[in-house]
Amino acid sequence: MTLPAFADVAVILGDARLSDSMKRGGRFNAEDFEAFDRMKQALRMLSQYRFSFLDDHTTLLADLLAHPPAFVLNFCDTGFRNNASLEAHIPALLEMLGVPYSGAAPACLTLCYDKGFVRTLAGAHGIPVPAEVYMQASEPATLDSIRFPALIKPSCGDGSLGITRASLVHDMREARAYIKELYRQFPGGAVLVQEFLSGPEYSIGLIGNPDLGFTVLPPLEVDYTGLDPQLPRILAYESKADPASPYWTDIKFHQASMDEGTQRRLVEYSRRLFHRLGCRDYARFDFRADASGAIKLLEVNPNAAWCWDGKLNMMAGFAGHSYSAFLQLILEAAQLRAAASR
Repeated sequence: MTLPAFADVAVILGDARLSDSMKRGGRFNAEDFEAFDRMKQALRMLSQYRFSFLDDHTTLLADLLAHPPAFVLNFCDTGFRNNASLEAHIPALLEMLGVPYSGAAPACLTLCYDKGFVRTLAGAHGIPVPAEVYMQASEPATLDSIRFPALIKPSCGDGSLGITRASLVHDMREARAYIKELYRQFPGGAVLVQEFLSGPEYSIGLIGNPDLGFTVLPPLEVDYTGLDPQLPRILAYESKADPASPYWTDIKFHQASMDEGTQRRLVEYSRRLFHRLGCRDYARFDFRADASGAIKLLEVNPNAAWCWDGKLNMMAGFAGHSYSAFLQLILEAAQLRAAASR
């Protein structure tokens, strides 16, 4: 067995003691605690490591100063104090303390938090993107170029917050009403009015780093066939936050069936974005086809869900990896990069 570069690993998580506006009822729920338990069980199977867990954000800085970890597995995808806009602050703190850690650096997380920016960058690098209008309440824009149906969502955000059944609009009246609603929910925030991509939806997962090599996971496809045809075929906020919703129970995921050329092209797009945005160790890239079959970028997830029922672990499962093996792939990629940088 090859010894790891850092055997002692501190895992930083979201703080279940605090409220979280992203979650159902504004707090951690049963499915969140199940995810923590399954992750800890899976990590215990990696006997070459010794794990500790840091999840009290009120004492996090003091804990890190008093006992600086040798290495951090950054699984805090809720943001500091469960504020999604402070997701980059955890790695920023580790950077200041000189503690090596897994996952994206602060600049990457900040860039990818703004979906409108990522779309613009991707388009400039020759990656197909949907037609889109960027809007702010302080700087109204015209919607004359948008064809309906269209999808409306916040430009900045995580976990599909702000994406609801009403996000899919069919005319100007519906569009203006939902834009107004998002301005109300997210004061000062920008809104994207985007061409609705109605075709198959895919995810590409990469584990590794540009100079050290990648593990390319088998592609995933979202299966909407079990969803009520009257409901918009989108991964709405309900699909990630409400176990009682048909978006949670009726949407499934399976290994994508696509020709070799298409898969190679999507992987190349993902590699290009991984490098250009400064992703590290692992990331997920979501794409969807339009009505004519042209596949376009939806978004980049540099701090993609690590949980047992997340897309990345599903894709690792398609390749025959257990949940423990998937987490080990992330750890090994991050530690190899950290050791090389030393």
